[in-house]
Parts: sequence; C-alpha cells; structure tokens
Amino acid sequence: MNAIDETIERVAAAMPTPEGVQTGTYFLELSPDWIVRRASENIHHLLGESHVTLIDEPLGRFVHGQALHDIRNLFSRLSGTTGIGRAYAIRLTDDPDLVDVAFQLAQGRVLLEAVPTEGTFGEHFGTVGGLIAGLSGAHGQALLDGGARRMRALTGYDRVILRLGDSYAESSRGLFPGPAEDVADIPPIMADADAPTVRLFPRETKSAAADHALMAGLGDGTRSSLARSGVRAAMRLPFEARGLYGEFRCDSRVPRPSSLELHAAAELFAQMFGLRLEIDG
Repeated sequence: MNAIDETIERVAAAMPTPEGVQTGTYFLELSPDWIVRRASENIHHLLGESHVTLIDEPLGRFVHGQALHDIRNLFSRLSGTTGIGRAYAIRLTDDPDLVDVAFQLAQGRVLLEAVPTEGTFGEHFGTVGGLIAGLSGAHGQALLDGGARRMRALTGYDRVILRLGDSYAESSRGLFPGPAEDVADIPPIMADADAPTVRLFPRETKSAAADHALMAGLGDGTRSSLARSGVRAAMRLPFEARGLYGEFRCDSRVPRPSSLELHAAAELFAQMFGLRLEIDG
C-alpha cells in the first residue's frame, strides 16, 4: 500500500461511521415498553410503513398481535442478561414472506433485527454435538487446530481463524489475496463488505445502542482492511476459556446471506469449544 492509499485510509478511519445496518437487514430500536425510537430506512419493505411513520409509535400498531406476543415472551427470558434471543420463521404482517428475528437489550433499548427466513431450521444445530464429540481425543495445539477445522465444516466459510491469548490456529480452503488482518470493527455477522449501508432514522440521536446490532453497517476503514485480505463476508464468535477471551472468525471470499440460525449454531459450538479447552487445561 503506497503513501496516498495509507493517507486515504487514515482519513476514512478517523471519520465518524454513519450509523446503519447491512443491506438485506431490517432494524428497529425500541424503548423498554416497545415504542419505536429508530428504524432502518428500508423498514417499509418489511412492515409496509415508512420509517418516518413508525417513530414514537408502539410496535404493536404495525405487526400481528400473536407475533409480537411471542417475541415479547421470548425477550422476557433475557431480562438481566446480555444474551441474544432469536425467533425463526415469523410472520410479522400479512405479507406471506417469513423472517428470522434476533433481539437483545443494549443500553436500555430493545434492538430487533430481521432477515428473510432460510427455510432450513435445524440443519446447522444438528451437527454441533457431533463436531464437538470429535474433539474428545485432541489436546494442546491439535485441539485448537481441530476446533478451527470443525468450525469451518459447520459454517462452510473459506477460512476460520481461532485466537485465544497468544494461541492461534487457522483452517483455510485455498489461498486468500492477503493476510488475515485482525479487524476489530467487523460486526458479528457481515454478509457483504461491498454492499452499501442502510441508514437509520432519525439520523441524529444521543443513543449509541445501534452499535451493538448483530448486523451493523461497516465503516470505510473496515471495508479497506477487508478488501486487502480478500474477505467479502465474515462471522465473529467470541468465547472464554482458561481465563482468556477467545474468538473464532469465519471469512468468505464471496458474499454470504445473513443467517441467524447458522450464527446461533456457530455461537453454540464456540461456547462448547471453550468448555472443552477448560477440560484440556
């Protein structure tokens, strides 16, 4: 990278990233009593109402009562936790298309994200137990290497990088154009690094809750770093083991649709892998 490119990247990284979510994702930021405070500017494709119309109105005005009841019941189980709840194949309106929904509590706001349903629920979860069981005889670096390989088998991504403290493992199918840069600003699910960000409304707000979205938009500096590495889509799966913070990062050379079920299954594998490391000592 020449001096001009480095200067452009530094300027881009210093500029505030427009708040938003990724193309193909719908986002709502709600008050604790489920009043809409912010909405992605594509929300009309999901709810049939303009993002302007939704603001300061109860979500129940725009979605089916049963769907809202089910989501709120699931959300109530997250009270007092930092977990992420998910509901699959939900019909929010009279539109026949189903969506998968993720919801979490962040900075006193309820964050609700929706993506089109894959229609293959259970396929990914069904393999997690067997993949973990296959690690029972592995120890040390072999255990780390096995974890990276099995995460790649689970997700189907082209490369999986495992970091735990100073330990490192990688499983890759084919070569990437550049090294695997440690990019901290990648959201948990990134479907396409080249796709534009969908802005949130209102655009000016004191709330930073949207930064915690699973499918938050990307800044220009992050896009540049990923482009150098040849990464087009990614997932990040954190875990803890041996008193350390660890993470799997799954990279793809081509765009991948946002899958809440695949992310949940990979998240489960990462947590179970952390427990397996604890046993290994």
